[in-house]
Amino acid sequence: MNNQKLNYGNWISKKIMGVFLIITIILLVISILFFPLYTNGPFWFLIVKVILRIASGVILVITLYLIYVNYQFSKNDNLLRHKLWDIVINKLSWYGQGKALDIGTGNGVLAIKLANKYPRAKIIGVDYWGKSWDHSKKICEKNAFIEKVDDRIIFQKVTAAHLPFNDEEFDAVVSNFVFHEVRDIKNKREVILEAFRVIRKGGFFSFQDIFSWKTIYGDLRELLDTIRGWGIENVQFANSCDLVKIPKLLRIPLMLGKSGIIYGKK
Repeated sequence: MNNQKLNYGNWISKKIMGVFLIITIILLVISILFFPLYTNGPFWFLIVKVILRIASGVILVITLYLIYVNYQFSKNDNLLRHKLWDIVINKLSWYGQGKALDIGTGNGVLAIKLANKYPRAKIIGVDYWGKSWDHSKKICEKNAFIEKVDDRIIFQKVTAAHLPFNDEEFDAVVSNFVFHEVRDIKNKREVILEAFRVIRKGGFFSFQDIFSWKTIYGDLRELLDTIRGWGIENVQFANSCDLVKIPKLLRIPLMLGKSGIIYGKK
C-alpha cells in the first residue's frame, strides 16, 4: 500500500475556503474603493461603510476558522479523521460475513476500512458525490485499488433518501456525518428510517452524525425512543467527544460539538 497516493479528501474543501476568501476580498475592496474610511458623507454612507467593514471582518474570521479546521483534519496524515472513522467501525458489533453498506461513502474510506477488517464481506459504498465536495466515485475506486480491496467493494451513485436496495438486504450498515446533509428530504429522521429499512432483522448498524442538534433531529432521547418504536432491538448512543480527543475549537455546535454515534442491532 502506498499512503502517499491515497486521497480521502477533507471535510472542509478548498472550494469552500476559496469562496469565503473571495467574498472577504470583494467586500474589503468595495468598502475601501467606494466607501473610504476617512471620507465625510451622508448618514446612509456611514452606515453602509460600517456594515461592509463588519461583514468583511466576520467572513474573514469564518475563513480563518475553516482554514484551521481543514488543517486539523489533514495534519498527521488525517489522524483525527481516522479516529472519527474508526469509532464508527468499532461500534459496529458485526461478525463480518455477508453484505455491508456504507451510506455517503465520500472517497470510500469507511467502505475500505470495513473491507480491510472483514475480508469475507462484500461491501457497497454509495454517495451522491455533489459538486460542493472533493469526492468522486473515481477517487473511491482508486483508493480501493491502492488498498487492494477493490475486488470486494462496489461504489454506486445513490441518494441516501431513496436507497435502491431491497428491504433487509444488508447485514450491516454504517454512515458518517451524512444524514443531515441529504437535501432530498426535509425531515432527516426519514433518512435514518430509510437506512434501517435495508438492514436485515438481526443486522448491525453504526451511524455518526450531529444527532444532538435539536433543530435537525429534535430531542435526542425522543429520537432514540422513536427508533426503538420502529422495531429496532438494541439502540445505543455515544457522544463522539467522549470517544475521541477533539480540540476545543472543533467542539462548537456547528462542527463536532453535537456529534455522536447511534449504534446497535436491528
